[in-house]
Amino acid sequence: MGSLNGDHEMLFVDDGSTDDTLEKLKRLAHTHRQIRVFSFRRKLGKSPALECGFRMAAGDYVLTLDADLQDDPRDVQPMYEYLTKEHVDMVSGWRRERRDSILKVISSKIFNAIVVRMLFGVSFKDMNSGLKLYRADVARELPLYGGMHRFIPLIVREMGYRVAEVPVRHHQRKYGVSKYRATKILTEVPDLLTVFFLIKYTTRPLHFFGRIGSLLFAMGFAVLMYLTVLWFRGIPIGTRPLLSFGVLLILVGGQIVFTGLLADLIVNMNQNRKQEFPLKYASDAEASWETTEKSQV
Repeated sequence: MGSLNGDHEMLFVDDGSTDDTLEKLKRLAHTHRQIRVFSFRRKLGKSPALECGFRMAAGDYVLTLDADLQDDPRDVQPMYEYLTKEHVDMVSGWRRERRDSILKVISSKIFNAIVVRMLFGVSFKDMNSGLKLYRADVARELPLYGGMHRFIPLIVREMGYRVAEVPVRHHQRKYGVSKYRATKILTEVPDLLTVFFLIKYTTRPLHFFGRIGSLLFAMGFAVLMYLTVLWFRGIPIGTRPLLSFGVLLILVGGQIVFTGLLADLIVNMNQNRKQEFPLKYASDAEASWETTEKSQV
């Protein structure tokens, strides 16, 4: 950090460790004025840890770095230069030669190249890299909980900010044991669907539920119309499983559409009338907004 212009601080967020990590951090903070330490009473996860760091950081830029020593701090300089020269809002590290297990590498490639592109129409080379550099206002605006930390570049991009990826070095893990398990793939899929719904349909849930429900309703209606034609031709349909299937499709489709309608009503009732817009620039925004309200334009 000494090679960068300006002052800096280091925030350590201890996610409820049970060893002597906190005591070592306290000793470091006592001897180095740039170090600040925050420790959770119990393990909360990576998203709350990141959000804590974002809220407590005092600088104009925020850098995140995992504690497993696999990311190289020497990459901070080129990331900072890229952020300032290219006028982007966030730079994410791209571990071009990733030194991790085959399971982690393959699952990451599948998510980055297939699933994310299919759902959002964009592709990131390495979305879950722990080495990221943000402008402070971007970091503080991020809504993080659960497994949202895995999709930070995607969330930042959907918020209207400019995101770039820069190749970084990646080292073999020498200390500790990775918490990554094969079963985590099963939790990443629901998290991705949550992000997809929150980004695309937070303010219009009926568009999401309505499409699914309408499709099922149409399928059920087609099945029942087919059976109706058979009945008029004298063919008995009372004992056919297709009859139950058609009725079930219509009932389920109608319920899903009704669920979307209720969700739309709830969103409309809770909608703040003075919505905060993600403005890039505004000249005397408050005066302009008041004038617009008074003139009823």
